Amino acid sequence: MTDYRKTPEAVAALSPEQYRVTQQNGTERPGTGALLHNKAPGIYVDIVSGEPLFASSDKYESGCGWPSFTRPIANVTELRDISHGMIRTEVRSAQGDSHLGHVFDDGPRDRGGLRYCINSASLRFVPRAEMEAQGYGAWLDQVEDPA
Repeated sequence: MTDYRKTPEAVAALSPEQYRVTQQNGTERPGTGALLHNKAPGIYVDIVSGEPLFASSDKYESGCGWPSFTRPIANVTELRDISHGMIRTEVRSAQGDSHLGHVFDDGPRDRGGLRYCINSASLRFVPRAEMEAQGYGAWLDQVEDPA
């Protein structure tokens, strides 16, 4: 089992936007995230701890302005969030404790009905071709084969 942890070095390496989102529960502006339109096969891992979170096979275009997934592959915790006058469910990475985004119940019904609305700034994308070399080979079965 790989040890995914938040380290002072990983936090220090974050860009100001990545820090604001992951460490201060921020939200990037809709439509601005670098991974919003990414359609390549691979997995999305926590920018801080490296723990695997979402697979490209579960990503879809929801039109909300942030990368959306129908389900996590692992390492996600959900917490009640009552900030900003709303009741929502916050999504955090389990080991890194990074703020990732929120989950809503308006996702595709045929795929479970959930929409994990995730900030690009909290994620690092690992292309399928690099997953084995970067230590994510165990997750290859979660990712579609390249077309």
